[in-house]
Amino acid sequence: MEILSGAEMIVRSMIDQGVKHIFGYPGGSILDIYDALHEKSDMEHVLVRHEQAAVHMADGYARATGTVGVVLVTSGPGATNSITGIATAYMDSVPIVVLSGQVMTHLIGNDAFQECDMVGISRPIVKHSFLVKKTEDIPSTIKKAFYLASTGRPGPVVVDLPKDMLDPTKKYIYQYPDTITLRSYNPTTSGHNRQIKRGLKALLSAKKPVLYIGGGTIISGCSEQIKILADTFNIPVICTLMGLGAYPSTSDKSLGMLGMHGTYEANMAMHNTDLIFGIGVRFDDRTTNNIDKYCPNATVMHIDIDPSSISKTVTADIPIVGSAYQVLNAMIKLIIEQDCINDVTAIETWWRAINTWRERRCLKYCIDSERIKPQQVIETLYKLTNGDAYITSDVGQHQMFAALYYPFDKPRRWISSGGLGTMGFGFPAAMGVKFAIPDAEVVCITGDGSIQMNIQELSTALQYDINVKIINLNNRFLGMVKQWQDMIYQGRHSHSYMDSVPDFAAIAEAYGHVGIRISDSLLLESEMARGLAMKDKLVFFDITIDETEHVYPMLVHGGGMNEMWLSKTERT
Repeated sequence: MEILSGAEMIVRSMIDQGVKHIFGYPGGSILDIYDALHEKSDMEHVLVRHEQAAVHMADGYARATGTVGVVLVTSGPGATNSITGIATAYMDSVPIVVLSGQVMTHLIGNDAFQECDMVGISRPIVKHSFLVKKTEDIPSTIKKAFYLASTGRPGPVVVDLPKDMLDPTKKYIYQYPDTITLRSYNPTTSGHNRQIKRGLKALLSAKKPVLYIGGGTIISGCSEQIKILADTFNIPVICTLMGLGAYPSTSDKSLGMLGMHGTYEANMAMHNTDLIFGIGVRFDDRTTNNIDKYCPNATVMHIDIDPSSISKTVTADIPIVGSAYQVLNAMIKLIIEQDCINDVTAIETWWRAINTWRERRCLKYCIDSERIKPQQVIETLYKLTNGDAYITSDVGQHQMFAALYYPFDKPRRWISSGGLGTMGFGFPAAMGVKFAIPDAEVVCITGDGSIQMNIQELSTALQYDINVKIINLNNRFLGMVKQWQDMIYQGRHSHSYMDSVPDFAAIAEAYGHVGIRISDSLLLESEMARGLAMKDKLVFFDITIDETEHVYPMLVHGGGMNEMWLSKTERT
C-alpha cells in the first residue's frame, strides 16, 4: 500500500500507465506536479515554449505510434493556449490526454487569478472531460481518461485538476486500477454479420467499385486487409488526405488522393463509380464538393466505428458500425469460405476507363530554370529520402504539394492537420514524432506563413537535441489564400502578401541550428542532400519558390467530383 499526495498520484499514474513522454509548461496551479516530477527518470518531461506546441507535439507523437500523447498545462492562459491543439486532435481523432491545472475548488466561479472554465471551454472539442473533486479519485480518473482517449473512435480527453487536489501535505491511499469499465461507454467493434454479408454481396455485384479509405483505416490498423480486398477483386483504391499511406501509393491500384485537390483519376472514378466502399471516412466537404451532385450512380457502403459519422453527410445504403479491422477480417473470412469471385470482365472495362483518366497526367508541371517549383522540392525530397521519411506538414499549398508529390507506402508516415487545418502544426508535430521514434528521418514541410506560428519551438529542439529537418517553401505569400484570390477575386491579393518575411536561415542559426538558403534550381538537389546528411543537426531549408504556382487539380466550387480546374487555363 502506498500513501501519496494528489500531485504524486498524477506522476505515478503516468508511470503506471506506461507514459514515456509528457509535453508541458509549468505554472502556479500545477507546480506541485512539477515538484513531484523532479528527478523522475521513468519518463521524460519536455519543456515547450508555448502550450499550443505542447499539444501538437503530443498529437504528432500519438499519430506516429498509435499510443496516447500526454500534455500538462497550467490554469487560465496555459489551458486556453492548448485549445487549438485539442481541436486539431479532436477533428482528426487523435488520442491525447490533457492535464490542465485549475484554481482551488473553493475559488472556482469567483474569477480567481488565472481561472477559466477549462471543462466548459473544451467541451465541444473533446471526447470527454473530467473535473477532479476528490484526490482519491485521481488514479481511476486517469485510467478512465486513457481508456476513453484510445478506444472506439479515439480523441482528446481533458482532466482538470484544482490546485487543492494536488496538495503535497495531504496523503491518500494510491492504487492504480488494472482495468476500467464505464457503464455508458461500450463502443461497437465487431460489426453486424448481416450487414457485412450485404456489403460483400454489393461488392461482388458491382461493375465499377472503388475502395475509398480514410484516417480510420490507419487508426484501426487494417492496411493488410485493404490490400487483400484490392488484390483479390482488382479494385482501385482512393485515399482521403488523412488516409494516405494506409494503402501503398506506388501501387498500380492506387489512384491517389481525392477531393478538392485530388487527382483527376481519383475524382473521376468517384464520380462514375457504382459502389463506394467507404472505410473509416467522414465524407467531409473537402471530399464531396456539392452533395447534390455527389456520385450520382453510386451505392454507398460505409464502415465506421463511430455511428454518428454514418449518414451524417452522405446517406449510407449499407451502414456497418464497427472497427474496420474486425469488419474487414469478417468479410475476408466469408470470401475465403465461399470462394467468392466478382465480375472480372466488368472490372477490366472499369480499369480501361480509369487508365484513360490516368493518361491525362494531371500532376505534370513545367520546369522553369529561373525559378524553383514547389513540386520539384517535394519530388527531390522523395528521391533523397527513398520515400521512407516521416513527413509532417503545416496547412496551405505546401500541404497539398506534399500530399500529391510524396507517395506514402506505409501508414503513420504522413502526419498533417486535416479536419481543422491548423497552421503551426507541422514543426511541433515533427518534434513529437522524433521524440517517439528517435532514429526515424523526420521532415516538416511548411510555408513562410505557417512556420512563424510556432517558430519558437526551435529553442525546445535545441534543448532536447531534436534533429528534424524543416523545408520551408518560401513564396512570401499566404499561398493558398493567394491562389483563391487569383482564381476568385481577380488577383486582388488583399493582405496575403508577406512583405516582411525574415531571414529564416539566420533565425535557425540564432537558435543554434543549421540554416540553408536555396534559390537556384540547379543547386536544389545537392544542397538538400547536404542538409539531409547532417543527421545530428536540425537543418532549416529556406527554399525560395515560384510565387505564381498553383495547386492543381482543384474542384470547381459547387460542382460534382468530375468538375475540376486542371490548370490555370484548363477546366474539365
